[in-house]
Amino acid sequence: MQQQSRRGLLKNAAKAAVAVTGGALITETAKAQVSGKLEKKNYPPKTQADKVPTTPAKAPLFSSAVSYGNLLFLAGVGAHFKGTIEEHTKHVLDELEKNLINAGSSMEKVLKVNVYLNDLKDYAAMNSVYATGKWGSVPPVRTTVAPAGGIPGDSLVEIDLIAYI
Repeated sequence: MQQQSRRGLLKNAAKAAVAVTGGALITETAKAQVSGKLEKKNYPPKTQADKVPTTPAKAPLFSSAVSYGNLLFLAGVGAHFKGTIEEHTKHVLDELEKNLINAGSSMEKVLKVNVYLNDLKDYAAMNSVYATGKWGSVPPVRTTVAPAGGIPGDSLVEIDLIAYI
């Protein structure tokens, strides 16, 4: 018997679910996955300040938000101004919430969060603000690290996340 990849097994299971239910209970995203028509979609920033240059000399290095199926991936957001870890954390969470809403999601739909601290000594103070986030009744999975060399742009914290739409 030929061994299947995990992707192949999932694809066949989705096809079987469509066959059993006649597609009645399957979402549009699941139908797209079965038919192989998933698309990666880029969400342009809403504000001029957030736009990444797109001229050939300055091609963008990354997208600020990309969706795949019903998953939404937001790039890291930092706070590039003088302030405390509490002020930086609040600013970053507010910006992430704006980006989620712009893409058709919300803080309650966040599945995974990565927090990067410039200094691990700021962990408790960052947590005091992070805990006030609008995560809903089930908070997202989270990883917190303090990378060697700090965070680019003199931010005390940077956060990226994965949500669903």
